[in-house]
Amino acid sequence: MSKIPNQKTLPTVWDLSPLIPGDGSEIAFDADLARSKATASDFAARWRERDDYLTQSKILAQALEEYEKLERDSSEDKGEVGGRASPYAFLASQQDMRDTVTRARLARAEKVTQEIGNDLLFFTHRLARVSAAVQKSFLTTPELEPYRHLLERLFAEARYLLPEGEEKITNLYSGPAWGDWERLVEKLLSREERMVLISIGQKEEVKSFAGLLGLLESPEQVVRDHAALALDDIFRTHVDTAEAELNAILTTKRVDDDLRQVTRPDLLRHLADDIDSQVVDTLISTVAERFDLSRRYYKLKAKLLGKDRLAFHDRVAPIGELPRDWKYPKAVAVVAEVLDNLDGEFAKIFDSFTRDGRIDVLPRPGKASGAFCWHGLITQPTYILLNHNDSLRDVLTLAHEVGHGINNELIRVRQNALNFGTPTSTAEVASTFFENFVLERLLNETTEAHRLTLLMAELDSEVATIFRQVAFYRFERELHTEHRAAGYLAQEVISNLFSKHLGDYLGEAVERPESAGRWWIYVSHFRRPFYVYSYASGLLIAKAFQRLVREDKSKIVAVKEFLSAGLADSPERIFARLGIDIGDPNFWQSGLAEFERLLTEAETLAEKVGPTLRPTQ
Repeated sequence: MSKIPNQKTLPTVWDLSPLIPGDGSEIAFDADLARSKATASDFAARWRERDDYLTQSKILAQALEEYEKLERDSSEDKGEVGGRASPYAFLASQQDMRDTVTRARLARAEKVTQEIGNDLLFFTHRLARVSAAVQKSFLTTPELEPYRHLLERLFAEARYLLPEGEEKITNLYSGPAWGDWERLVEKLLSREERMVLISIGQKEEVKSFAGLLGLLESPEQVVRDHAALALDDIFRTHVDTAEAELNAILTTKRVDDDLRQVTRPDLLRHLADDIDSQVVDTLISTVAERFDLSRRYYKLKAKLLGKDRLAFHDRVAPIGELPRDWKYPKAVAVVAEVLDNLDGEFAKIFDSFTRDGRIDVLPRPGKASGAFCWHGLITQPTYILLNHNDSLRDVLTLAHEVGHGINNELIRVRQNALNFGTPTSTAEVASTFFENFVLERLLNETTEAHRLTLLMAELDSEVATIFRQVAFYRFERELHTEHRAAGYLAQEVISNLFSKHLGDYLGEAVERPESAGRWWIYVSHFRRPFYVYSYASGLLIAKAFQRLVREDKSKIVAVKEFLSAGLADSPERIFARLGIDIGDPNFWQSGLAEFERLLTEAETLAEKVGPTLRPTQ
């Protein structure tokens, strides 16, 4: 293992100084927002009344260069960094969600961002709707090559655009018509608390909704049972509101699709994600045909827990116990070693994250839960949030979020600002690719019992990412179809549909009581339609890449090419240049084969050491 760095040499809190507007005062913050808005308004003033950029490629190239500069750094020529206020407000709010000053700043920043979006809407809206002949000319003009795929995406979306004024109205109403509904039940659930048993022999404690979900991972059956009863009580309390909320969102989606003359409910998601619907259909059908793998997994898990069938709420129960001696410096050393073995550039990027205050590491009161990787403008640093608790699983979380960060940095140095980012369809590739290699490294240096425990924890995650999300996607498709036929769906109908699709991937090894059908209530993804497939696509692509590199280390060059592409081309064409056809079921099956390899190893280990991990309660 690489030398473990000294804890004192590793910053554990973000250094947000590159984003702090001016002296950090309210005046400087609002001045930065005003400067960003003024810069966008200047661009709009120069181009709104012109139409020559809609017919002449040289003038369009000039306009796109200016547009790209807005995305790069709105005040670079003045020696200032524009657009600091909004990212600073967001990241500061994640460091302390109780801070009302920061929340107020964030609200002001979000308002200005929406205003800027409407100010600039005319540019892409008009460009998208140029004639087919002009589109063809623009796409074959050398001076527009750096923006070719941006133009392709705009032209693909053109047929579904509303008139410019109507698009502005839909933007303004997106909050109350969609976003506010979307957050309603989530907000109600976050306020719920219940008194529950948290450990055998201890007094009951009050737990929040998130805390109750966490108790489902308790090693003690009685604790999981108490938490499940409390969760169902909460779901029963809010099911009427959730029914109204989801129907409102389904109706809004139907109206929007009707106005845009969209042929299938998930089409706009695919367009936004830069992926062909047929590719998504192939992914969904290929995974659904292998639901036998997730059923095998739950059958194995039931056996390891000493049960004939798992209770529905036992799906994430732990098998065995993992070591909790993974202090942050030790985790950094392992991830650094794996990255360096793959490619030296990966390790250098990671070192800059750990040394320059780009990772907020430890949990503390008020800090956002979970983990994420954030990027803003192409000229601004990447930031990673963790809640590191010294568990082996935390090492994998570090690798996962660092994978996102490496993806950002590779794109940053190779693409222009308009191509900075990743389509949702492939956003999880880098993160899971690096996580899986770190997992291999951890598996190679542990006892057989810990190896099985870690394998089962990883398989838990992968079942949820691949098979559960595909089942969710199939549920969504039927949900939207049924709603459009009926006009309104009662909670019982929604719950029955949900339970049916759960059964497809869970199989007979997991019980599905009536209460299981109500768990759709807390799945926020259903309020952002058809997003969930991207979890499965990202993990399976990463697994296919992992297999390539394991068999031939020189293939890391191809992986870097993919991770550097950003939004410069479609995923299909990027893969095609690597000799991969993501429209071929065999590609997705190769990723599933990696899952099956881990599952088979877990089944073999279970025969040897499984009884030693079985709970005694």
